[in-house]
Amino acid sequence: MMRLRAALTALTCAIPLVLGACEMDDVKQQYPDKATGAKHSDPAPDPGEQKGGLLGPDGLVLFGGKTRQEADPGSAGIGVNALLWRASLDTLSFMPLVSADPFGGVIITDWYSSPDRPNERMKATVYILDRRLRADGLKVAVFRQQIGPERNWIDLPVSVETVTKLEDAILTKAREMRIKMIGK
Repeated sequence: MMRLRAALTALTCAIPLVLGACEMDDVKQQYPDKATGAKHSDPAPDPGEQKGGLLGPDGLVLFGGKTRQEADPGSAGIGVNALLWRASLDTLSFMPLVSADPFGGVIITDWYSSPDRPNERMKATVYILDRRLRADGLKVAVFRQQIGPERNWIDLPVSVETVTKLEDAILTKAREMRIKMIGK
């Protein structure tokens, strides 16, 4: 019974793949002419004509959207706004990076201790949430720790003002980059 179920599942998955791989470019349709009864075929396809896919030449387009390049030229090549991405990396360049995912839009830094405050360390995570350069397309989380009496790290609260200043610094840098890009 299990083998039959596995075979049916495999067959069900394979059918759309096989049908999707079929092309009908060389098939000519014959249509009868109503007046004479003679059959004629479709005209030859235009060699310069773009082929459409299963969902059309542009894929599945919802809400009449623009292409990625038309929507925001500053986001070419990565999954998020390129200006916010570069501004985030530049702003956090003094901290060591743990992870940077340009398609998911997540930058994670490692713990950083300032030379003038060796008993305290900070860590930041930046989330770029939009392909457009917008203030609500950026979210920053900051974490702070201090060495406790038993020489272990203790979590401390981070003020909202600190997070806001970091977000503002990233947004300001991204806007400056945008102005330089437009000015060229």
